[in-house]
Amino acid sequence: MDEKITIIEGPPPTFEAIPDLWVHGLAEGIAQNDIVITNLRTFNGPSLVERCHRAWRNLRNINLEYRSYEGLPVEVPIVAARNLKTEEGDMLMLWLRLKDDGVGIEIGYEDDFEDGIDDDDLDEILNAGEDFDEDFDEDDFGEGDFDEIA
Repeated sequence: MDEKITIIEGPPPTFEAIPDLWVHGLAEGIAQNDIVITNLRTFNGPSLVERCHRAWRNLRNINLEYRSYEGLPVEVPIVAARNLKTEEGDMLMLWLRLKDDGVGIEIGYEDDFEDGIDDDDLDEILNAGEDFDEDFDEDDFGEGDFDEIA
């Protein structure tokens, strides 16, 4: 039976892609996998890293177990572990092997609006193109005008 480190409470961990090429050496195998990193706060990081090392020495897998946003249990293999001491406590860095179908990309941005777009702005944006069709008259253009636009 595989060893595991379980996240007992809190949201699912966030995963960060690693652009460095050396990381792909950790994911060698017959299946296409991505290596991602996650950082977790813990009370006893050195013992969790030692648990990983003990499993690997005994040629066993060790997994990170957590609950997805849907509440379903998820287990992903840990391929490397490191503990960092911070002012807030131990930070466990885990490199995980995720299958391609399990990796999602979230694209976000910071906007300058405090409250976002209000209803008046949204109506103006949505109705901006309404008058275009009424003003357009094909007779305003000559026969060769459209050939030059390309």
